[in-house]
Amino acid sequence: MRITLTVNGDRVEQDVPPNVLLVDLLRDTCELTGAKVGCDTGQCGTCVVRLGDRSVKSCQMLAVQADGAEVTTVEGLSGDGELTPLQEALWEEHGAQCGFCVPGMVMSLTDLLEHDSAPDEQAIRAGIAGNLCRCTGYGAVVRAVQKAVKDKS
Repeated sequence: MRITLTVNGDRVEQDVPPNVLLVDLLRDTCELTGAKVGCDTGQCGTCVVRLGDRSVKSCQMLAVQADGAEVTTVEGLSGDGELTPLQEALWEEHGAQCGFCVPGMVMSLTDLLEHDSAPDEQAIRAGIAGNLCRCTGYGAVVRAVQKAVKDKS
């Protein structure tokens, strides 16, 4: 099936079998490896990307379902290759350790901050409820989001 979508601002036209997952299209065809396949069941959140104005788990979505959509991966958050304020805060607050979950976490938190510019701790924790991290214990992630919000104001 032929699909067309915009990925990080670039038009992508591709023939894909109907059973190809969006995460596989992004990784294998677009060569964007930020979205990862962690659990393959939609529970870990390492595959989170933005589809239009909402975050989705790309391992739970067929590529054909994204036909005509705008997809943003972690690679597309900053056009100049610099870290976003959120990514910088995660770095400074040690909210990322091994790094495996970070792209999905960043995408979920970016979505949260676009819908709530000043989330409290409870909202931050709810915003990353679909992202599993075995390293940080989430406290540093919460502090990083709070720092990014504070630095923005």
